[in-house]
Order: sequence, then structure tokens, then C-alpha cells
Amino acid sequence: MKIILHGCTGKMGHMMIELLKDSRTDEIVAKAAQDGEEKDGCIKSLDAYSGEADVVIDFSNHAATDTLLAYCMKRALPAVICTTGQTEAERQSIKDASAVIPVFYSANMSLGIAVLCDLAKKAASFFPDADIEIVEKHHDQKLDVPSGTALLLADAIKEVREDAVYNIGRHENGKRTKQEIGIHSLRMGTEVGTHEIYIHNGSECITLTHEAESRAVFAQGAVKAAEFIIKQKPGLYNMHDLVGD
Repeated sequence: MKIILHGCTGKMGHMMIELLKDSRTDEIVAKAAQDGEEKDGCIKSLDAYSGEADVVIDFSNHAATDTLLAYCMKRALPAVICTTGQTEAERQSIKDASAVIPVFYSANMSLGIAVLCDLAKKAASFFPDADIEIVEKHHDQKLDVPSGTALLLADAIKEVREDAVYNIGRHENGKRTKQEIGIHSLRMGTEVGTHEIYIHNGSECITLTHEAESRAVFAQGAVKAAEFIIKQKPGLYNMHDLVGD
């Protein structure tokens, strides 16, 4: 598989390069920077590469979403979008592009998080009146709050609790409502990523936890997603399509 890596100078870009450096089946054929600078063996932009490729994996920044999709549509290349924090307009661009090319988009590239979403949804359906709180922990340089993964988990629960409302960073006095899903963010040190879901019905509590011990898990998930998406027709796909129901 011939991969174009967009966002090669960031932490996840470096992780992707390290993961695939000895691969016998997958090759990074081009590394594109997101800031327009030619450094660390990266070309300054996606448009600077017109050679062979099977897929583009994007670990740049959500602000580059439109540029990424324009390039992929022009070249009829599948896209794996691994960034988070997209605006409503950027999410619409992803949806529009998926009518032309296969697009894989997930707030978290971990297979474990996909499993956690399913577990959270099932537990919430069994305890429809339980209080639900989500706590996410990340390193002190993370930009988006709450994490895209926390929102992904909340959205999964909302599928079985249609009246749910998100209370992000509860900061005012007052009792919680039964419709609330509380979402809380911690930023500290070099924490890779931990997500905890508490489902409390007054007499018992279910706690679901996922801890990412290395960023390698996200790079591995991105490669799995790329292997999947290059076989698909135009459309919008995510981790649940990859792992199956």
C-alpha cells in the first residue's frame, strides 16, 4: 500500500514514519507538511506530489480539511482523516467529499475506543435512568476541549438516550438533570489519553475505562483504516464499519 502522509512533522506524523519504516507491505511515498515548510524530508504541500499513491492519511490539523479533500478528490484518492476539532462547515465538507471518494473519518483511531463505544451504548440502554458522566484526560498541549473522543462516546450513548443533553465542564451551581451527560476534561503532563465513563443508577455504578499507553495505537489504527478504505466505494466510513457490528 502506497501512502501519502499529511502532517509529517507532528507527533503522530513521526509515529507513522517510525511504525512503517521497516514495513514490507506498506510504504510512505510522500510526506507533506501542514505548515508549508520543506523540512524533515517533507514536501511543503500535498499539491507538490503527483506520483503513485493508494491513500492519503491525514494527521495534520482540522483547519487543513478542505485542502486535503480537494487534493484527494482531484486525484480520486481515498482519505483517512485522523484529526479532530472540525467545525460544522468542515464536517459538511467531509460529508460532501464522501459522495465522490471513500472517506474514513473517526474522532479516535483506536480499535479499543470503537469497542468502548459499543459497551457504553449497551450499558446505557440497560440503565435508562442512570446518571452518566464522562471524564477525559490528555497531555497539556492538546488544543481541543472536550476531546473528539469524549464527544464520540457521548454521541454513542445519545443513540439510546435521544433526549440526552451534554453538560461540558459543569461550572455552575445547581442539581444535574436526568437528561445530562456530563463531560469533563483534564490536561496534564504527557498523558496520552484516558477516557472514563461512569454509569450510576443510585445503587450500583458501572465504570468503563480506556487508556492509550502509546500514540502507536493511533498510528496502527490509521493503517488498518487505510487498508480498509482503499477497498471501498465512495462513502463516509468510521471505526464501526472497520470492526463490524
